[in-house]
Amino acid sequence: MNSDSDLQIAGDILEVPHLLQAPREHPATVAEFAGLVRSLAADASAWRHLVRYDATTRWYHRLRTGPGYEVWLLSWLPGQGSGRHDHGPSFGVWTVLEGTLTEHTERGTRALRPGTQKVFARGHAHEVVNDALEPAVSLHVYFPGLTDMPMHSPRCSATTARGPDTGALTTA
Repeated sequence: MNSDSDLQIAGDILEVPHLLQAPREHPATVAEFAGLVRSLAADASAWRHLVRYDATTRWYHRLRTGPGYEVWLLSWLPGQGSGRHDHGPSFGVWTVLEGTLTEHTERGTRALRPGTQKVFARGHAHEVVNDALEPAVSLHVYFPGLTDMPMHSPRCSATTARGPDTGALTTA
């Protein structure tokens, strides 16, 4: 009978210091940024009291910053949208916290409900709209921090007919 244990086969884990790295204080991979979004979304006490609604434009609040990244909280009243844009040199992860948002991309249109998480690469162009009857709230992480949001020509969509929202910061 062979009595090889995992310890005998792999050796003592305490003898392999590179396996004992402390968890990072700040995210550094797409998976870690997605985890940050999930953990912030799950902690409504960290964001719900901050949410405001503005009848003239989407409301936004920088919730957190870290080395090279930013976390933004946004609210969307019915009919408010981002206009078609990309995020310059940033990639990102975002999720819907409350309500429903619709994302229009070249690949199609998708309704996003609470818990839906989206990851996008640099250069990803989209338009986000609240075309529901209830307000919506979303959470966005950008790495590197958002410095440029080039606007694109509108595509055929609900917001094209009435024109894009013209908020000072068009984060989506």
